[in-house]
Amino acid sequence: MPIEIIKISPFDDQKPGTSGLRKSVKRFQTPDYLQAFVQSIFNCIENLEGSILVLGGDGRFYNREAIKIILRMAAANGVAKVLLGQGGILSTPAVSHLIRKYKALGGIILSASHNPGGPEGDFGIKYNIATGGPAPESITEAIYQQSLRIQEYRILTVQAIPMDKLGSFTVGDLQVEIIDPVADYADYMETLFDFPKITRLLESSNFSMLFDAMNAVTGPYAVEIFQNRLNAPESAIMRRRPLGNFGGGHPDPNQVHAKELMQKLYSATGPSFGAASDGDGDRNMILGNYFFVTPSDSLAIIVANAHLIPGYKDGIKGVARSMPTSQAVDLVAKRLEIPCYETPTGWKFFGNLLDDNRITFCGEESFGTGSDHVREKDGIWAVLFWLNLLAIKQCSVEDLVREHWAKYGRHYYTRHDYEGINATKANDLMSNLEDQLAGLTGKEFAGLKVALADNFSYLDPVDGSRTEGQGIRIIFEDDSRIIFRLSGTGTQGATLRVYIERYIADVKQHDLDTQEALVELIAIANVLADIEEYTGRCKPDVIT
Repeated sequence: MPIEIIKISPFDDQKPGTSGLRKSVKRFQTPDYLQAFVQSIFNCIENLEGSILVLGGDGRFYNREAIKIILRMAAANGVAKVLLGQGGILSTPAVSHLIRKYKALGGIILSASHNPGGPEGDFGIKYNIATGGPAPESITEAIYQQSLRIQEYRILTVQAIPMDKLGSFTVGDLQVEIIDPVADYADYMETLFDFPKITRLLESSNFSMLFDAMNAVTGPYAVEIFQNRLNAPESAIMRRRPLGNFGGGHPDPNQVHAKELMQKLYSATGPSFGAASDGDGDRNMILGNYFFVTPSDSLAIIVANAHLIPGYKDGIKGVARSMPTSQAVDLVAKRLEIPCYETPTGWKFFGNLLDDNRITFCGEESFGTGSDHVREKDGIWAVLFWLNLLAIKQCSVEDLVREHWAKYGRHYYTRHDYEGINATKANDLMSNLEDQLAGLTGKEFAGLKVALADNFSYLDPVDGSRTEGQGIRIIFEDDSRIIFRLSGTGTQGATLRVYIERYIADVKQHDLDTQEALVELIAIANVLADIEEYTGRCKPDVIT
């Protein structure tokens, strides 16, 4: 079958963010746009010829078309075999597991994670390396530099490409094996968790669960694991069918975008346990009846109780959290006498720590939690961890969290998002904050004295690389924190994220409303950054 060499002009907007290249669907549909980026990836991968790659995505609009293009390009570039999820479907953590299990050279994941889908929505692509984790900055920067000078791409001439029937077919000399997207991953979960114990919990008359797949990739995973293997009733899974536009919803598992789930949990007749996952299956939200678990608390509770879970009974090497994530897990790590690392936002920063066997668990405040079982955050894994803990503890979600607070204290924590703001104004806001840093230490605001003010930088303890400019930190003497950063996951304008945290050890003060407990710090943040002036917003678009 002949190979075409298509001459093109490079694009100037293909710099990967924290999770690969994300743009609007319409941008990806620009002639040769996807092809240019895929060829840039292939040009930067050593030993590509004769290799095995994993390929799949979250099923969003343009997923199938993109897969057909990538398969034809993989064949033209000498790839020997591609493991493809049936129907083009694979969750991000499942891709990571498959890369590791089958010793693939790497994998291409098609997803814009929690961003909206559909013809007017977003699309994304990223490359994961042989460890199963996201490509490090050295590789993503090389891909970007390649994209700026690329002049041609290689592709096989058009042929019909089936994706929906298990089995093998060829595209030129490329062997494509269509695999069950769920089976390998589900089998792996059974080695980590006590499925019989979880089954007994789900079959008990005094416990019920509700999982919101958000019409995204985890629907098939939830059906196979929760319903088929753990005997949860069919009613335990809502929005189970993956749809190209996620049913018109926003596949971000938080209180705003999972409104129906929240309404069901916050009712007298609601289930005991609720959870949701996002577009590509790597994020999670955990709920109890009338109770929300912050992702920061979830990470801390997982680490504190890991010794109870079969897959982690041999101990914990260390933990890591992203810098904006609350310091709740730090106190657990101190009590357990294990290392705790603070990294920039972006799962790739955990990769070196995991591969160097420095940590067992890691997590981000943005609803992402994971461990060394794969090299991505993992939504279904986190839900299973919580179910296993509840089956062991025989208590409610709220009781488990309050037990943790009584032992370690409570970190009141919130994130205020200002979405789609003018990028120039957002950068001006951050520059204004940067200009204030030198004079902030020692100043008092509402009785709180600033102990440290800086722009966070990270020195990787494994490879010695330094990452600068990762967010403005204002840390007070009582360990309260205000953090400002611009998100790298959106595609329209800029998103300003403001993270606010306050620690209270006294159990008698653990019942405060979160926003009320943080009201003084919220006011300080608004004054310091002059948020309304720069954003034109008098309140956040999303509060989590």
